[in-house]
Amino acid sequence: MITSKLLLEEGALISFRRNIICYTCRWCCVFGRRFRSITTSIMPSLGITEYYAGKAIFITGATGFMGKVLVEKLLRSCPEVKTIYILVRTKKGQSPVARLDKFLKSRVFEKLQAIDPKACNKIRLVPGDILQENLGLSVKDEEELLRECQIVYNNAACVSFNLHIRLAVKMNTLGTQKVLKLAEKMTKLEVFVHVSTTFCHDDLDVVEEKLYPSKHNPQDIINMVDWMDDETLTALQPELIKPYPNTYGYSKCLTESLVSQYNGKFPIAIARPSIVVPSLKEPMPGWLDNINGPSGVVYAASRGVLRTIYCKDTTKLDTICVDLAINAIIILTFLTGIEKPKDIRVCNLSQYGVKDITWVECREHWSKYLSKYPLSLVLWYPSATAKNYKWEHKICEFFTHLVPAYLIDLLLFLLGKKTFMVRIIDRLTLGLEVLEYYNTRNWVFKNEYFKSLKHRITREEDETFFTDFSNADLDLYMENYVKGIREFYCKEDPSTIPQAKILHKRLYYLHVIVNIAFYALCVYFLYWIVKKVSLVV
Repeated sequence: MITSKLLLEEGALISFRRNIICYTCRWCCVFGRRFRSITTSIMPSLGITEYYAGKAIFITGATGFMGKVLVEKLLRSCPEVKTIYILVRTKKGQSPVARLDKFLKSRVFEKLQAIDPKACNKIRLVPGDILQENLGLSVKDEEELLRECQIVYNNAACVSFNLHIRLAVKMNTLGTQKVLKLAEKMTKLEVFVHVSTTFCHDDLDVVEEKLYPSKHNPQDIINMVDWMDDETLTALQPELIKPYPNTYGYSKCLTESLVSQYNGKFPIAIARPSIVVPSLKEPMPGWLDNINGPSGVVYAASRGVLRTIYCKDTTKLDTICVDLAINAIIILTFLTGIEKPKDIRVCNLSQYGVKDITWVECREHWSKYLSKYPLSLVLWYPSATAKNYKWEHKICEFFTHLVPAYLIDLLLFLLGKKTFMVRIIDRLTLGLEVLEYYNTRNWVFKNEYFKSLKHRITREEDETFFTDFSNADLDLYMENYVKGIREFYCKEDPSTIPQAKILHKRLYYLHVIVNIAFYALCVYFLYWIVKKVSLVV
């Protein structure tokens, strides 16, 4: 007999709920949901797809990496959603309409188009810009958003680590403030979700799923960057952002503090993804459309440009697949909208303690598949190595990055061609210096609430909105990762692989010959020095 005490335990309730679903009819399933809502708040009385049915959703940053996956997943797995409003600005001379057309042609929607070709008709373009006053919205668009929207996803942000403090604060903090002010006036708002990052508090060794105070008042910083001149602001920047290594983490911390000021006005959830990497399964394995973070390292290595990277053997790579992150955000929104907590919900979307892997171990996986899926255009044979000591990395960087770059540019100059290699290496060096802070240090990202999400929904919902990476085939994932960079980012057709392999093989032989010649020269040089010294003695 199941005792009342046992029924109050989370594990027993979950087991009881799933047994009802699996072995009884639909009415019993409904009874199970109601029973849950009476005895505990762990299992909501409404399903995820039921909750999203008829909802109007406003998304900023929809054209970005995570934004695309969020829009696609909502349309495909929550087919009864009413409308998805996406804020799109003019960029690089392209109008919002032209950018929307390009957005809809993205391969991320292939699966959705095959299932429901009319699903994308629910996407509603809202021309605007988070840098403009009132988001640059027209009166008509603003009135419609205020009247219709129930869910807001604030996903717009610039992930560049090298932004000047003025632009970082304007894009990441001031932009969020404008979205919050709009949300505050929405008459039907049920939940506001802010997409942050686990690294917004990277001055801490342990980051819990809770709010932390920012170093400065966000409004003071917003005001300061508005009136202060560039020269003074640039001089103040290093001291201003300390102990943060860059303006990205600093501005995201300010933004969380700003969001916390709206606590109590409407239900708020903060999702903190760690480093977002290509998809595990959806919309297709290995999908990505940018090369930020580790993907940039793999891309540069696959081009033969990156030859060395400074990285501690013990440094763990805390990442989360983009589809797992989006599924978690959808569940977090659902639970926040249903339960309406009084305080802000914070969820660290981190794989810490789930399947730990170091940068060095990742490099071993990646290198195994760079030869299986080689790029058609490469500078040299891909053979990047991780160095445990900075002095070792700097020596290798000099001989494998700088020297070849200057030789290539010298040859181009003599041929009357435009030089570019030194410029590329300078950018690569700057990028590697930014990464050093992250690939030589470990953090503990507490993620109990994130790991509990799969237990807050039914087994069937967990299959659709999966968030667990623990049972994933890591080797297969890494293969899809490298394959995805080639296919989705570089847009190279699989039919070009055989020809690319021929080039890859030739470069390998050349690589071996050059290495032998280099080491032979080093041995000869040492022999010459020893001989000269012996003659002097």
